[in-house]
Amino acid sequence: MVSRMANAQTAQQASFVRLICMAFGHSCEVNEKEQKIFKKQQAVIASILDYRACLGLSSPCTWSEIKRTGPLYGRVAVVTGASSGIGKAVAIALAASGAKVALGARRADLLQDVIKIIQSGKGEAIGLKTDVTSMEQVKTLVQAAESSLGPVDILVNCAGLMYYTLMKNLHVEEWDKQIDVNCKGVTNSIGAVLDGMLKRSKGHIVNISSDAGRRGFPGLAVYSGTKFFVEGMSQALRQELASTGVRVTCIQPGDVKTPLQKMSTDTEANQLYNGSDQVQILEVEDIARAVVYAVSQPSYVAINEILIEPREAPV
Repeated sequence: MVSRMANAQTAQQASFVRLICMAFGHSCEVNEKEQKIFKKQQAVIASILDYRACLGLSSPCTWSEIKRTGPLYGRVAVVTGASSGIGKAVAIALAASGAKVALGARRADLLQDVIKIIQSGKGEAIGLKTDVTSMEQVKTLVQAAESSLGPVDILVNCAGLMYYTLMKNLHVEEWDKQIDVNCKGVTNSIGAVLDGMLKRSKGHIVNISSDAGRRGFPGLAVYSGTKFFVEGMSQALRQELASTGVRVTCIQPGDVKTPLQKMSTDTEANQLYNGSDQVQILEVEDIARAVVYAVSQPSYVAINEILIEPREAPV
């Protein structure tokens, strides 16, 4: 039964793709039932054709033409923490919206996997092994981006660590790692791009913060502290840059399905306070869409904060 339902769903998806291809002027084989649907849904098809004409696409149009109409076409983005989780999803989403992306992360092998995904969709990407706690390594990433892709328009700070720890259990090494990556990593990355953005009088800095930067959560004292730092720094920087053309956005996710949920070694804290398995938590793509929305706005619009949480777990 399940197999038949899955096969039916797959067939429906394939049928939909063929109908969309027809709407965009591509020749493709359709069965009699699909032809009837095509005729019956002329209003929907007409709206697709109107959209195509509105974008100035030829008939039939190519996927490269569609890509050139993306809201971020021609812009260059640097994404840290891009080898997995939110960073990976953000990099792929930015590329799908037309941006050229430079990816930084400590795991170079995983970076190459992300680059292959982007290139398979005809996107443009480079990657460099980068430890954001090193200003020199971040500068090298930015220099590589500007040399290969062009001046950096967008920085998305996705690199981050989160450990559930109880202060009494003294997981000092995990405290230090969170402070180094979540605080120093953000300031290093901003420092590496800001001068160029100011000279060009445009740019967008996006910091992946957290709802834990709006209120403290038990078991996340140090993590919450680092995200309060990101929020406070971003607010001050936003005011410093208000007249320069450079914008600063904080994305504040609640629980997200990422490897961060499984990093904690403090089993007591994890058992007491990690409730990510009790409700349907966010997918990384939910955060990526929020980033694309923020950086796609006209230059006079500032999306300062986006709080995005699981519906069942509001702050």
